[in-house]
Amino acid sequence: MAKAPEIDALIAEFLAFLRDQKRYSPHTLRNYQAGLERFQSFLQDHCDGPLNLKALSQLATRDFRAFLAFRKRDEISAASLRLDLSALKSFFKYLAKNHQLPNSALATIRAPKLAQRLPRPIAHDDIEALMDAAQMSKGKYQWQKQRDIALFTLLYGAGLRISEALGFQWQEDFTADTISITGKGNKQRIVPLLPVVRQAISAYRQALSEDARAQLFPELWQNEKTANANPPLFFSTRGKALTPRQAQQAMEKYRIRLGLPDSATPHALRHSFATQLLARGGDLRAVQELLGHASLAATQRYTKIDAEALMASYKKAHPRARSA
Repeated sequence: MAKAPEIDALIAEFLAFLRDQKRYSPHTLRNYQAGLERFQSFLQDHCDGPLNLKALSQLATRDFRAFLAFRKRDEISAASLRLDLSALKSFFKYLAKNHQLPNSALATIRAPKLAQRLPRPIAHDDIEALMDAAQMSKGKYQWQKQRDIALFTLLYGAGLRISEALGFQWQEDFTADTISITGKGNKQRIVPLLPVVRQAISAYRQALSEDARAQLFPELWQNEKTANANPPLFFSTRGKALTPRQAQQAMEKYRIRLGLPDSATPHALRHSFATQLLARGGDLRAVQELLGHASLAATQRYTKIDAEALMASYKKAHPRARSA
């Protein structure tokens, strides 16, 4: 059975809505698109009749469960199943609201439970070692190490997601004590900017001066001169906006040099920010606001890390711990 053009068009329309209206990340959009395309491909063999909009509205709970069972046969993780189910629920909710194609069958299906994984922060001493390694690094461009220091300091000092840090533009004002962040779901929050963060970004900007940008990225520099130009804060050596993968590779270089574990990633700096605030008596609700978490449960994971560290220290140091 061939794909239904009208369904293809609805999927494209839905993804455009998530991108333009909901401000979903490119990563989430790719995952949603892949999940919906898998579901459409599954329906081509699963449905007895033609695959059209009417068929979508008449799908029963058993049809959706059959799809999830089909996906399980590929031995995918519970997280992948949850992602496919999230894409389907969002898509059918959109159809009901915008195209009068209601289908309540998905409401009875619960997402599979995930095994709880605690965040893996980087120890403060290891973060200091990372900063020192970046400072002492020798490369073709001196501004590159200042960029890495500024990015790592921003992630650790403000608890930002990597996408939030890389979303800043060159013209952003980092001289104030706070800065506005646009997080997931286009939600705004205010986070403090420590002096060390402001200094690191200033040092990077001075290293990548106007003259340096004009010399290294002449084409980009010409575009910056236009009225609507809005260049990124963090550049790659090719004059493009630094990507999350390039940020990971930058830290990987220092991590390997220092012998740190694979979990020492840019995102782990955000984990370190949260765990160390809570370990020093930070208010749970305040940390939730600083991180931009929608639910308190997401922030509470960091208290469990602190509790585990406390128990490990107790068992190591207390003379009766082994016999307890």
